[in-house]
Amino acid sequence: MMGAAVLALVVANSPLGHTYQDALQIPFVVRFGSAGIEKPLLLWINDGLMAVFFLLVGLELKREVLEGHLSSPSQALLPGFAAIGGMAVPALVYSTFNWGDPIAMKGWAIPAATDIAFALGILSLLGPRVPPSLKAFLLSVAIFDDLGAIIIIAIFYTAELSTAALLVSAALIFGLFLLNHKGVVRPAAYFLLGIPLWVAVLKSGVHATLAGVVIAAFIPHRTGSGSLLLKLEHTLHPWVAFGVLPVFALANAGVPVLGVSLGDLVHPVPLGIVSGLLLGKLVGILGMSGLAVGLRLAKLPEGVKWSQLQGVALLCGVGFTMSLFIASLAFEQGGAAYFGLERLGILMGSILSGLLGFLVLKMTFREG
Repeated sequence: MMGAAVLALVVANSPLGHTYQDALQIPFVVRFGSAGIEKPLLLWINDGLMAVFFLLVGLELKREVLEGHLSSPSQALLPGFAAIGGMAVPALVYSTFNWGDPIAMKGWAIPAATDIAFALGILSLLGPRVPPSLKAFLLSVAIFDDLGAIIIIAIFYTAELSTAALLVSAALIFGLFLLNHKGVVRPAAYFLLGIPLWVAVLKSGVHATLAGVVIAAFIPHRTGSGSLLLKLEHTLHPWVAFGVLPVFALANAGVPVLGVSLGDLVHPVPLGIVSGLLLGKLVGILGMSGLAVGLRLAKLPEGVKWSQLQGVALLCGVGFTMSLFIASLAFEQGGAAYFGLERLGILMGSILSGLLGFLVLKMTFREG
């Protein structure tokens, strides 16, 4: 994914930059008789491929709730508090910079996201010195962040609703419920309903990627090796990690930076995103964690120090994938004036957060 992002940046700032942008706008049509869907390549990637990513996120979330790090209140309380702060404060920071600009304010949720893959990847660079409880805390906060992002997308980034398409969606969801209730474990049965559900959700005005989360909610999970949920999760993971996310990064990370001026860097949109990811995440996660511990509602993970929690809070500022996705929703209509600025802010904020988080954690482990 990092390689794809770098490639997108190189191409976007080369003589092929216009070709790159034009290629993303090539229209593709899928038609069945008189009905059909016509979208540019970029939206097929963001609405279609990313539905597979959200399916995987939904499966991981369901597993964690049923038997993982979020399966008991005592385990979920501290990362839950931290995630609330890690979403609310960055959004407030961004809004402070952009208050009064109704178009820019559409991007308030951009710095609220955390990229699980990148954050955990950076943490893994520190090797066996990382306590398992610290890694579990980061994973739990990121999962709560993903859940928050899903709710935000469903509520705040929904277009004008179509009652007919919503009714079709409801009927298909009921069909998924029946499959789960009857204990059907053939994945083909769920996808036979899941694909038309994606189309119905797309036509309804709700963002189509949320269909992936809904499908995941009805995939049955039985403890043991026979779990369809675990099988699908393991099957999808390499396709998402090495296919969906790199393609998404290639399509969305191409920011023309050669013509970037100082005025662009200090524009309220990128400045709000960078400040939200870097400072908002740090203040929000540490502040709410301190509140939960101070009120004795939760305690620090075993073997974890506050300085290490500070490093993890900085790593949560690596927004990348989900931030880019929310940015594409926020500014896809009426935000042409900020084209590229939001992605510039995401890249700068994610790089700074990842670098500082790595350095802080490396220093704490060296001192320990």
